[in-house]
Amino acid sequence: MYKGKKIAVVVPAYNEEKQISKVIETMPEYVDHVIIVDDMSTDNMAQVVEGYAKTDKRVVLIRHSVNQGVGGAIATGYKWARDNNCDATAVMAGDGQMDPSDLPELLDPVVAGEVDYSKANRLIYAQAYDIVPKVRFWGNAILSLLTKIASGYWHISDSQTGYTVINLKALKVIDWDLMYKRYGQPNDLLVRLNVHNFKVRDVPQKPVYNVGETSKLKIKKVVFTISYLLLKKFFWRIKEKYVIRDFHPLVFFLSYGFMSLFMSIFFLARFMRLWIVNGLVPEVTLILLLFTFASGVQSIFLAMWMDQDYNKDAR
Repeated sequence: MYKGKKIAVVVPAYNEEKQISKVIETMPEYVDHVIIVDDMSTDNMAQVVEGYAKTDKRVVLIRHSVNQGVGGAIATGYKWARDNNCDATAVMAGDGQMDPSDLPELLDPVVAGEVDYSKANRLIYAQAYDIVPKVRFWGNAILSLLTKIASGYWHISDSQTGYTVINLKALKVIDWDLMYKRYGQPNDLLVRLNVHNFKVRDVPQKPVYNVGETSKLKIKKVVFTISYLLLKKFFWRIKEKYVIRDFHPLVFFLSYGFMSLFMSIFFLARFMRLWIVNGLVPEVTLILLLFTFASGVQSIFLAMWMDQDYNKDAR
């Protein structure tokens, strides 16, 4: 128990035979349940966890019969914590990259009822740029910007962090069977939390690297995959939150903005054709191009500002 609340930690793990012992052995005593989700590992990790489960009753091993990805493993652990009425549930990776001593800072705002979801933020740590591998730093920064737009949580960054805490209320509201099952899970979850108006807070955390972990993340591939996911989730959130649940005028600005930008592409194509083929500079087409492009961008920016203002209480 932590401050009178039942605490669970979900540990999604795949082939972490060498690292999982460190995760279990360093788990704080106040954690009531340590849920290890074996995502169909091919090494002896399950046997290692079973050995700990015999002496530590907190350890729960759940084994997938089909590999579902890190998001699927987290969803499985979340459902167990939900069904067992855990007041706050954290997620810690199975490779030992997350410092257990930082857990209270993530738990406190959730346990106190200040927010529904807290997440670590490594990007705002003072020496983050020197500690985090540069490819990961800039990839994370780009995805964080896109996640701000897609999720509506404009005050958060480091969207790819897996060190998080969620309360029981949110666990019961979110449909975990619909959750994205791969590395885009944190991004997908933020979008879903926003649709339900849950409060989210970033907690500064020192990045941890070179502790024996072996990354399974392919940055170049994931950036494009998650970017496409965020594009879809952006339109889904606008529909769910500002059309179906509570209509908001920003829908008009977004619609006009995208329509104007689409028209500007047509005018640009016409301008280039007349200029190249006939050697003419069609003034009317140029004026229409500039007008549709400028008004479209302005309208979209205004909609983004309205979205930010609407979600200011979600901090």
